Amino acid sequence: MSGVWVFAETRDGKIIKVVNEMLNASKGIAAKLGEDTAAVLLGSGVEPLAKDLAAMGAKKVYLADDAKLARYAPGAYAKIVADLVKKNQPSVMLFGNSAVGKDLGPTVAARLGVGMCSDCTGLEVNAEKKVVFTRPVYAAKAMTTVVCKDNPQMATIRPNVLPPGEPAAGAAADVEKVSAALEDADLRTVVKDVVMSAAGKIELTEANVIVSGGRGMKGPEHFKLLEDLANVLGAAVGASRAAVDAGWRDHHDQVGQTGKVVNPSLYIACGISGSIQHLAGMKTSKVIVAVNKDPEAPIFKVANYGIVGDLFKVVPVMTEEFKKLLAQ
Repeated sequence: MSGVWVFAETRDGKIIKVVNEMLNASKGIAAKLGEDTAAVLLGSGVEPLAKDLAAMGAKKVYLADDAKLARYAPGAYAKIVADLVKKNQPSVMLFGNSAVGKDLGPTVAARLGVGMCSDCTGLEVNAEKKVVFTRPVYAAKAMTTVVCKDNPQMATIRPNVLPPGEPAAGAAADVEKVSAALEDADLRTVVKDVVMSAAGKIELTEANVIVSGGRGMKGPEHFKLLEDLANVLGAAVGASRAAVDAGWRDHHDQVGQTGKVVNPSLYIACGISGSIQHLAGMKTSKVIVAVNKDPEAPIFKVANYGIVGDLFKVVPVMTEEFKKLLAQ
């Protein structure tokens, strides 16, 4: 067995943030296993990104650059990755716990006939030279450690839980070009178009700061308050399931067990009571600030800071104060 591999997912022509986090962690894992790090890069016109992966710590990059791979195609991507794994036998294969990673990782694992650990928040090497993955269970009420007995050990990693590495300028990696020998059967499912809900919108799972609203927002028009605060903080705007079910925000914005699991440095919850399913999606945030007029709201039990008050009065004040603070 040789190598700790990371699938280098791209979005809008760039390597997504969690790839850097995984490669940074992989350097330590690979050193303990006596192996090297590698990245698998698929797409169309992505060859220039190989140098970015080298700067992040990849010693080798397996590159499949083909027009057929311009958009994510589950069968095609899975075939290429699985064939590479069979040929090179890495010890570990990591994917980001993104929409693509959650689809591609299990598909590759099924093709290889191995197990997989999903939504992991930590990884380390034990005395037997196996990777021990940490992941939340029971709606994040408990944490469990898992060792995959199969080789390669495969997992998806939650964004924003591992520290990113500082890019090493001038670093080089061995780039091995891979032929995308695809048949029609490999392209049965093809993404024809991606409709963006808003230009320049920050992806929730990668956001460092998130401002979320719930039923207490009283209507879709009031989310403008949160958007103003988010613009000041460079944050993403999220929503509770209640707000999404009411049609106030798109499901793409939903944070929770049935939405997106996030782990920002700062999570500001406005008018969110704190149901179990919502807490499951954000309780691992590093700092949680809650604004709610109900002093008994469950959200205050997990919040680091709480403001009991009318969000329609509190949020504009927060926005102005942050403006003053950040202008200094």
